Amino acid sequence: ANSTGAMAIFVPHPSSPRSVFSAAIMTLVFLAAKSGWTAALSFSRRTPLFVLCPKSSFRNPVRLRSSVGDDESISSLARILFLGTPDVAAASLRRLHDAGPSCPIPYEIVGAVTQPPRPAGRKRKLTPSPVHVAADALGIPVLFPEKASDPAFLDALESTQGDDGDSAALGPIDLAVTAAYGNYLPRRFLALPRRGTLNVHPSLLPRWRGASPVQRSLEAGDATLGTTVLFTVQKMDAGPLVSQVEIPATGDEMAGETLESLFMEGTEALLRSIPEVLTGKITMETAKVQEEEGITHAAMIGKEEGILRPNVHSAEVAHNKVRAFDMWPGCTLLLNVGESKDEVKVKVGRTRIVPVDDELLDMIDLSDNSIVLPKKKGRGLMLQCGDGSVLELLEIQPPTKKMMDAKSFINGLKGAALKW
Repeated sequence: ANSTGAMAIFVPHPSSPRSVFSAAIMTLVFLAAKSGWTAALSFSRRTPLFVLCPKSSFRNPVRLRSSVGDDESISSLARILFLGTPDVAAASLRRLHDAGPSCPIPYEIVGAVTQPPRPAGRKRKLTPSPVHVAADALGIPVLFPEKASDPAFLDALESTQGDDGDSAALGPIDLAVTAAYGNYLPRRFLALPRRGTLNVHPSLLPRWRGASPVQRSLEAGDATLGTTVLFTVQKMDAGPLVSQVEIPATGDEMAGETLESLFMEGTEALLRSIPEVLTGKITMETAKVQEEEGITHAAMIGKEEGILRPNVHSAEVAHNKVRAFDMWPGCTLLLNVGESKDEVKVKVGRTRIVPVDDELLDMIDLSDNSIVLPKKKGRGLMLQCGDGSVLELLEIQPPTKKMMDAKSFINGLKGAALKW
């Protein structure tokens, strides 16, 4: 025991019979719960310690040393700083927060860093980011510097509670975790976490480094999608690899749902890696260095990229654009309705590539840029691209209307012919 009230209790080594080890752990967890304390199991190089800490000591972790000669200091709870901004990052934050107590190396999220509130909605009201909202709900302190190089922000991370009575201090930081934060991290920040900074990136690095990895992967029609956990370095997405998860693509994934699923996969991979990173088994030096071969860059998306041009794009290219840009900017198509010379711009929600052996192609006439709805339930509008391939439009959104299926769209035209 020490002056803060924390106790370090030796337990039977895991090499002992399993029943003996399990019984000891379960007994201590029960006693901790009954007393209102928090329990953590920490392994030194020789002997496991079961650490009991009053909850009041969380903000100032107790530092203990093994009395059997282990010279490596351990803490009751590792201190992790989270950085992220959008909804997918908020979901990762909640998962990390919930998993902390049950992690083999227990940890707490001591702070969340996110982008500042931005104007949103028709009234342009200042709105906090999804991560900000999630952190508030979880009782996690939030910092939202305009830039991560802000001296006051970095001072707060470097300071420990008790330093000159600074209640805003979040240090020391054992590990930082980033997920779609959206700000460049300077050298001074990267030097702060004792075990480094881990990033969840939704691509199989070194393929698709940069701002839009999921969108560019879908646009390219990649056969395999995936996510990477890597150490953060100053060069964008170039750090050593800690873990990767590969996911076969179906060819019909949409960017929004894919981004969400890849971040969840990445968060689970992160949780599996955290214990080895916190114990120093995986470090910047031992992680896998990225190969220079195979590097591709995921450039930011321009609004004009969402315009579909059937005379230029094949059905495959158009289909992949619709999948890739469904979050922003969306894909649009110019149509001629009836005898009107005015083109109508519609938004295309979902598409499908029509196989060349589809029997419906023998029943419809797609010549002269015609767009036709086959008389078969569940099928979409079909148009023939300049290279002869056929694209099927499953969901369309006319001006001032909601997204609708192809049949509903055609019904609204009241028999008028449709061309692109």
